[in-house]
Amino acid sequence: MAIPEEIINEIKYKNDIETVMAPYVALKRRGKNLVGLCPFHNEKTPSFTVYPDNGSFYCFGCGVGGDVFSFVRQIENLDYIDAVKLLAERSGIALPQDGYDDSMQKLKTTIFEINRETAKFYHNYLMSPEGKWALDYLTGRGLSVATIKHFGLGAAPDGWDNLIKHLKGLGYSIPDMIQANVIGKSQRGTYYDRFRKRVMFPIINIRGKVIGFSGRAMPGEDKMGGKYVNTSDTPVYKKSDNLFGMNFAKNHCDERIILVEGNMDVISLHQAGFENAVAALGTAFTEEQAKLLSRYTNEIVLIMDSDEAGQKAARRASNILQNTGINIRVVLLPEGKDPDEFIKKNGAPRFEALLLGAVSEIEYKLLAAVNGIDISVEDGKVKYLNKAAEIIAESNDIITRDIYIGKLSEKYGISRTAIKDKVEEIRKSNHRRRDKREFEEMVHPRFEKTDVNPEKRMYPAAVAAEETVIAILMQHPDFYETAIERLKPENMLTAVNRRIYKFICECIQSGRNPDLSYFGEALSPAEMGYLSALANSEKGDKNALIVLKDSIKVILDEGLRKTENPKDMSTDDWAQNLQKIIESKQKGK
Repeated sequence: MAIPEEIINEIKYKNDIETVMAPYVALKRRGKNLVGLCPFHNEKTPSFTVYPDNGSFYCFGCGVGGDVFSFVRQIENLDYIDAVKLLAERSGIALPQDGYDDSMQKLKTTIFEINRETAKFYHNYLMSPEGKWALDYLTGRGLSVATIKHFGLGAAPDGWDNLIKHLKGLGYSIPDMIQANVIGKSQRGTYYDRFRKRVMFPIINIRGKVIGFSGRAMPGEDKMGGKYVNTSDTPVYKKSDNLFGMNFAKNHCDERIILVEGNMDVISLHQAGFENAVAALGTAFTEEQAKLLSRYTNEIVLIMDSDEAGQKAARRASNILQNTGINIRVVLLPEGKDPDEFIKKNGAPRFEALLLGAVSEIEYKLLAAVNGIDISVEDGKVKYLNKAAEIIAESNDIITRDIYIGKLSEKYGISRTAIKDKVEEIRKSNHRRRDKREFEEMVHPRFEKTDVNPEKRMYPAAVAAEETVIAILMQHPDFYETAIERLKPENMLTAVNRRIYKFICECIQSGRNPDLSYFGEALSPAEMGYLSALANSEKGDKNALIVLKDSIKVILDEGLRKTENPKDMSTDDWAQNLQKIIESKQKGK
């Protein structure tokens, strides 16, 4: 490994996996292990398992897994070295400066620097006499100079190469500016500033680093390029993973986070004292953004614009958020208003009153369901009540269902029994569909879709045996001599298992214990999940030495069959025979 093993072990020792995961996953003890809802995919039944004994984790729903470095790598969207460096910084451990390829880290550092200098350039221009047009626009929108400085707002000059010249003067190269997405390249091969004659909103991550920009055209000047131009995805920025204002809101969100639609909504609310407001970034609200919010608060208040597009966005966000387990409430703004406009016209006390009057998610859905339905006629009333029953049926809380069944009964003059029976009928149907889906996922687990081992269908018996060998050696490295004497890495039939087996052999041969941390840099995140599943499996629990020898025999026999008659390799008989052998040995027969 590029980083010495003793340093990796020290970092891992000082970063207990449960403690590192605590801000992201609510874990509950189940026997000697811990379980929780996976932060990497939406689920309602916990399938994310942590194994404190060996400091690893695995999700049986999506297949993600590994050690504490793997977790940080994926939850923070980092590469392996960056994940190690982050945990090292947290625990005060110095890393060696040489011995590994840090070209990607250097590129990211350069992009962060370019973004920082670009943000300073835009802000300084805004505050200069030449930028008065943009400053007048922002102050005309009700923003104070203090707020403008707090958010680091700026303006892009009306020119083609102002920023290019500035960054060149600081020593940055054109290719790095392109990577940062602050400049573009024309079809003629010339370079130009991406943002021109726009008010600039720097996008800052939760660590306080500028990761991108959103540029707003002046009113009436948005015909060329649209009202907003946003940074495209870069090595340091993915808009679906970030939220505008989250760098400030994360410090003010113990009670709730307010989710609004636009940057100006966020800034206006913060200026008025509501510093827990955030917004999505130039895209529809995403599952990744929902997971980010769920790390910091237990309640989200949705306040979208009152037009149809805003209400559609609210419904979409509500549907995504309900899978996180967060409590959701919705504020209904007066017709034609957005949060920015409302708070400027009515002030903070009236907005606070709106927050206090926020309705529950289910009540909002019931109110929204009536749109487009004429409930003054019987057919319309029946149509609405059926939609309302579907909404109520989504709740797993019997008291909540009873309350809203009563409200519908009283309001529309329908018996409680009729509505309750309809709700229960829908719930039973939903349960049947869910049970069928869960059964299908058990038979065809979703994590297989990652296709870690695409050769599995060609060599089912060999793969089952290879996985058993890997699992046993991860759990019983003392069997290494027995394994390597009979099975060389080149005897493995599938490429991914051949590579993993080779790493394990090299690890044990060099006197190391085959801990997952040894493989973090060499394996992809998907392969780490695969290896974590094997390392924590029960394949080596009983008669491991006998099972190891039998599995090796199967691999060698399959290799011989492949040489003699490759067409026969896709049959399932050998996989079934292997399973019978393993089960027989584990039972001690």
